[in-house]
Amino acid sequence: MPFAIESSLSGVQKEVGSANELWYKREFTVPSSWRNRSVKLNFGAVDWRADVFVNDVFIGTHEGGFTPFAFDITPFLSNKASQKLVVRVWDPTDDGPQPRGKQVKRPEGIWYTPVTGIWQTVWIEPVAKNHITHIKAIPDIDSNTMAVTIATAQPCATDIVEVKLLENGKVISSAKGLAGKELRMSVQNPTLWDTENPYLYDMKVSVSSGNRVVDEVKSYTAFRKISVKADEYGIMRMQLNNKDLFHFGPLDQGWWPDGLFTAPTDEALLYDVIKTKEWGYNMIRKHVKVEPARWYYHCDREGMLVWQDMPSGDMGNQWEWHIHNGGTDKKRTQKSIDIYNKEWKEIMDFCISSPSVVVWVPFNEAWGQFDTERVAAWTKEYDPSRLVNPASGGNHRNCGDMIDLHHYPGPKMFLYDAARVNVLGEYGGIGLPLEGHLWQTDRNWGYVQFKNSDEVTAEYIKYAKQLKDLVKKGFSGAVYTQTTDVEGEVNGIMTYDRKVLKMNEAELRRINQEVINELNK
Repeated sequence: MPFAIESSLSGVQKEVGSANELWYKREFTVPSSWRNRSVKLNFGAVDWRADVFVNDVFIGTHEGGFTPFAFDITPFLSNKASQKLVVRVWDPTDDGPQPRGKQVKRPEGIWYTPVTGIWQTVWIEPVAKNHITHIKAIPDIDSNTMAVTIATAQPCATDIVEVKLLENGKVISSAKGLAGKELRMSVQNPTLWDTENPYLYDMKVSVSSGNRVVDEVKSYTAFRKISVKADEYGIMRMQLNNKDLFHFGPLDQGWWPDGLFTAPTDEALLYDVIKTKEWGYNMIRKHVKVEPARWYYHCDREGMLVWQDMPSGDMGNQWEWHIHNGGTDKKRTQKSIDIYNKEWKEIMDFCISSPSVVVWVPFNEAWGQFDTERVAAWTKEYDPSRLVNPASGGNHRNCGDMIDLHHYPGPKMFLYDAARVNVLGEYGGIGLPLEGHLWQTDRNWGYVQFKNSDEVTAEYIKYAKQLKDLVKKGFSGAVYTQTTDVEGEVNGIMTYDRKVLKMNEAELRRINQEVINELNK
């Protein structure tokens, strides 16, 4: 562990399907030094439903393939040295309404191999009974304040939480209060986080019972602001720290040939972010997938803006993407709605303190799109500190902060909204199949296909120049498809194995920087 059972790195490489269950079993020991502590069992992510048993006792279930969850297993530990952990997983892949992203039972084209089971890290740790479970940190650079809310396992009216912000090891601001209550800290003239200087402040959070600290964690945060403002021509622009910034980056699906959803190493996870930065981009659209916490940490540290998609599911509604206020939202069942609402909230909670995440994307195209206005409004109300892109390329409704067009292969502005930000959420898809780096030798797919690196680079530059012209006319962000090849898709900037860059890197960086800088000429 942790690799999906269908992946080669799992050592199994078998499909499961909705007719079967997947069972995991292992023995573990609890160090004697943990005596008098609670033992917490953590799961990074399990796709889709996980039933957990400790020493043959069923202790709980989690549904949702993209978010972390945990159990206090202390009451179920035996006096024996060895403990037994069993996890039963059921994942219907593309049967059922659950969020699944690009997984299908029969992969082809833009649809990929199923991902079943434990695909992120599982670990145990010793904690206090009333330990810290979540940190929500929301900056306000206009008032030089940071609002921090701490959640604990067993909120107690007499237990005190304390938050300290540190710079170079020195405490520059602190606050005390109760768990679940918003604490505000002031920092005069804070150093702002941006794409060129991703400055992070250290944070220490503790819980005290009486005069004794019972739990303490280290974290980090940043001062930055994402907002929208009309420019001198009345065009709505995205701003980072109250300055216009064009968001430009690739569609990043986060798939690997050996691990599927799971990067083979942390270095591999970081590599894609570093390369994207080296190519001159300032943003990544994380496409219908949620990554492990480490990936968001890498983006926070490297200064990479993130548009975070909700993984799609329950698809099958009509799509009329060239029509303003057009298309038909799906009539989902109440069960389907409940599943979506629960997981979207968990995803937002998971990412909410990451400074790199600046845009929420509840729907991609019309893939299961439903109750668009309500979902966009709820998303904005739950996190007013970020922008909401209600449906990237989907059924366009007059809600959220932006209208997002998709057009392949070249950029095109076929709709315009004077009241919201206008972005090109997908374009490009320049294909180049390279022998020796293919998932499959036949049926390789791209929106357009070329024969060599020079042709691909020339076509990319042609599209980028068209995009530059559209920046002045109203586009405030754009997403090129895509970071890497994925299975049968060969329209990546890199091959699926990350061994070959398909374009001239210097030219790619130069033209990308020109696109980003066009807004501030």
